[in-house]
Amino acid sequence: MSEAVIRTVTSPPGLLASLDPLLREWLPRQRWFAGKGRPVTGFSLVAATELLPADSRLGLHHVLVRAHQQYAPAGGAAEEPGDCYQLLIGTREALPPRLAPALIGHLTEGPAAGRTAYDALYDTRPAEVLLEALRTRARVGELRFERAPDDDDIRAGLVPRLMTAEQSNSSVVYGDTFILKVLRRIVPGVNPDLELPLALAREGCPRVLAPAGWMTAELTGRSWVLGVLQPYLQGATDGWELALRELAKGEDFTAEARALGRATAEVHTALARALPTVTLGHARARRLAEGMSERLAETARAVPL
Repeated sequence: MSEAVIRTVTSPPGLLASLDPLLREWLPRQRWFAGKGRPVTGFSLVAATELLPADSRLGLHHVLVRAHQQYAPAGGAAEEPGDCYQLLIGTREALPPRLAPALIGHLTEGPAAGRTAYDALYDTRPAEVLLEALRTRARVGELRFERAPDDDDIRAGLVPRLMTAEQSNSSVVYGDTFILKVLRRIVPGVNPDLELPLALAREGCPRVLAPAGWMTAELTGRSWVLGVLQPYLQGATDGWELALRELAKGEDFTAEARALGRATAEVHTALARALPTVTLGHARARRLAEGMSERLAETARAVPL
């Protein structure tokens, strides 16, 4: 079992100030940005940790920022703190052509003036840094990289690649062996992306793969879940996509639907054993049903006949 690698490092002061004008343009264009349609008025730094030295050929900073945005309440325009986002920012003197889609902008001031900032998840070396930190249970500043106690299969040298199809988060696949889901919009406290698969693993449920590792930040006495590493199922298909494909071919989907229903029932039964349960009263059950009916009606109106 590897010993934890512990480093106390913070990013240089002035980093956020130099990034601010670039992030105001770049962040709203990202698919996972939740505040679309409202201008970003500024940022406040939640935490910044240096993962690779800023003065090296490749600088790497893990940054948590809160985006401030305007909204329009009844009494007029106002500003709200907004959501907290997780960014992995690389800096280079110049970007190679393969990293052009990752460009954030050119820094003109601050500790990295004259360098180019980019979304480092597109880059091989920064993605390798994250996996190595998980493999060695690293502690870097407020960041905690954990590995499942009985999982010694995270090996070095797995080649990473960023998956570009995901909408609300970012995922990196390592050598068709693991997939790291990097959460973009984060909140403190329990996160179902980690809590639920851990609970299912404790129950021995085989329907959901147990996490091999996870990333957290310890800030102001609370834990923030940043990412989850799980085994990668190459060729796996989403149940809904499978159903649409089979129906488009005119195939009978009855057996597959029954198997999906059975798997779903097993997962929920295991969750009921592993986690606290409550019995909904009549009023709460009615509100839940009404909400489902409203969403169904909205979907029906949006789908052409």
